[in-house]
Amino acid sequence: MDSINIKDIARICGVGVSTVSRAINNHPDINPETKNMIMQAIKEHNYIPNNSARNLKRTDSKAIAVLIKGISNPFFNKMIRVFEEEIQKKKYLFIMQRVDASEDEVDVALELIKEKKPRGIVFLGGFFSHSREKLEQLTVPFVLSTIGMTDSLEESSSYSWVSVDDYAESYKMTDYLCKFGHKKILILAATQDDESIGRLRLEGYKKALTDNGIEPDEELCVFSDAGRDCYTMDYGFMSMSRILREKKVDFTAVYAISDSIAIGACKAITECGGKIPEDYSVAGFDGLDIAHYYNPTLTTIRQPVEEMAESTIKILFDVIRGKAGHQKRVFKGELVEGESTRRVKTGKE
Repeated sequence: MDSINIKDIARICGVGVSTVSRAINNHPDINPETKNMIMQAIKEHNYIPNNSARNLKRTDSKAIAVLIKGISNPFFNKMIRVFEEEIQKKKYLFIMQRVDASEDEVDVALELIKEKKPRGIVFLGGFFSHSREKLEQLTVPFVLSTIGMTDSLEESSSYSWVSVDDYAESYKMTDYLCKFGHKKILILAATQDDESIGRLRLEGYKKALTDNGIEPDEELCVFSDAGRDCYTMDYGFMSMSRILREKKVDFTAVYAISDSIAIGACKAITECGGKIPEDYSVAGFDGLDIAHYYNPTLTTIRQPVEEMAESTIKILFDVIRGKAGHQKRVFKGELVEGESTRRVKTGKE
């Protein structure tokens, strides 16, 4: 191989660039077997470490950065708390970086690596559909957490990620509404160009309808404006208010792809004189605490937030320390039946 570099060694060994750097610099924070494997690869391929590789040890900080896209989404509150606690337990500095909806999270991460030099990164939320080439620009270990997995990411062994199966859980909720006799289920979805969580939840919704003998109706698929933070009560309220005002579509149930959207939709329904669930059943997704305290209590898919957060940090430190390769953890959600849904009465279908 011509002019082999540190990235080539990392790829050959199936580890991150920072792990190769620790092996080169005789860093104590690395698994001995991993170090031996790396040093053997270096010898076999006649790789001569340059100064930048040797300097990585001296310049990176003992910090973990968490990049959050959609920081206004209350779903992330518990995860951030667990991240901070777990990172500080390991005597690392916790860096939290907000990523705006219009920003590219990988570009933000690359800039952060230059400035703060963290040992690892957690990407939290967002529409993650970056190419492998783009992700390989990152020179520190990272974990994708609660980010919908596109086919390209699922097939790759170069990244770690933690998530629920958004497609399967969305299917579960839609199937539940269908079994309650609902044939016209309106979905409050993400943006049309969403290639991550929003797309997976939309596809799960459509597949459940089809499997229940219901043809998906595009007029019942409502999308947020591009570039907008759509996982909000405001989006749910504004969209549902417009739908009820225009009276262009007929539906008996609303499935919102997040609890925040669902609660916004509930407010719009009640302000327009409607009753939940007598006039419309409403279901959400996430299992936020507010779903339990809202009146009526919200039917939702509860994600095991704390377990997912703990798993994210464990995987990241396993990769950083060379104890394990990249891992993929898929957690199961729980359908929590609230008072916001009910069976369709005969004659209302």
